[in-house]
Amino acid sequence: MTKLFKSLLSRHPEKHLQGAWNCAQLGLLLFPWFPVLGIVGLLLAVAGVWKQEYKLIVRRPINWGWAILSIWLILSSCFAYSRPDAFLGLPNLLPFFIFFAAYSTLIQCPAQLRQLARILVFGSLPVVILGFGQLFLGWSGVEALQAVFGWVLEAKGNPPGRMASVFMHANILAVYLQMVFILGLGLWIEAFQDARGRLNQWHLLFLTVAVGGNAIALFLTNSRNVWGIAFVAAIAFALYLGWRWLVIAVTTAASIILWASFAPVELGRQGLRRIVPPFFWARLSDQLYSDRPIALMRKTQWQFALSMTQERPWIGWGLRNFRPLYEAKMHLALGHPHNLILMLTAETGIPATLLFCGLIAWILAQAVLLLGVWSDVAPTATNINGIKIN
Repeated sequence: MTKLFKSLLSRHPEKHLQGAWNCAQLGLLLFPWFPVLGIVGLLLAVAGVWKQEYKLIVRRPINWGWAILSIWLILSSCFAYSRPDAFLGLPNLLPFFIFFAAYSTLIQCPAQLRQLARILVFGSLPVVILGFGQLFLGWSGVEALQAVFGWVLEAKGNPPGRMASVFMHANILAVYLQMVFILGLGLWIEAFQDARGRLNQWHLLFLTVAVGGNAIALFLTNSRNVWGIAFVAAIAFALYLGWRWLVIAVTTAASIILWASFAPVELGRQGLRRIVPPFFWARLSDQLYSDRPIALMRKTQWQFALSMTQERPWIGWGLRNFRPLYEAKMHLALGHPHNLILMLTAETGIPATLLFCGLIAWILAQAVLLLGVWSDVAPTATNINGIKIN
């Protein structure tokens, strides 16, 4: 078992961070399907990096931005409509700022990112298998083991008919699978372009199974937003490879589905609906669940969140305060308005939202610049046994 774990680990460019890097890799491998144990590894990595690289972390301007945002969120919670809910919402954000500061220091080269992508794809297999069992075989978890594993499998999914696997809701699984599917597709393309030798062919076969399983599971989550993002990612990969025929075919299929979903009746919508499976056009047009109350409609939720922002544009109503306010008005419990920007402006205020989005934009801009630099001068990493990982 020890040798197996070592074969999955890669070396860190800086020897003094190897222990933290090992903890991060093992923690990430276990976290999706054994979160209680996986979080230990991830936290040990954070503690190790902060202990050894504290001075470097506090000198970085981006981390000062997270610190300012953290202070603003705490102040917003002090003036929240429901202070207990607001302070309970802080752990949903503040720890991740600390994580980002540590892991942006720990990850230093493309080989590490590729290694993390491999780990995520490998770790997704138990999640997908449990999801298929949940949906098609009626598998369910034992509540007594929830404290051990950190999840309970609900037979037939949550909501019923939508795969949720080890996650609380199908939408959460969809977000997870969206990330893993895109990373896996990138690794598959890389392996496909270099499928020489028996070892590489087995690697390509494994990635084919993993990506295919993730794609099917992603489809079964029935999440419209994630479908759209996965579609855009697939088009981006196709353009990168120069597969114009695939771009044309996929774009045509997507256009037909969208036309069947939203086009006026007089422009041929009904005819296309006889061809396109109802699963697609009914879900996209929100007719799959036509009996839903008005309070569950996205438009209603967005309008309410916008009205919250207009009443308190500076500091918002406090984190997690959309739920009690919406329930008091609509007599229906709903955790969020299904729109990140509107939720942030409503709960934290416009300045905090702009700061948050600005920090994310800065990170993405730096990532784009690094992609160009790393392709020429990136250091390589080797696995624990000395084999190169390019």
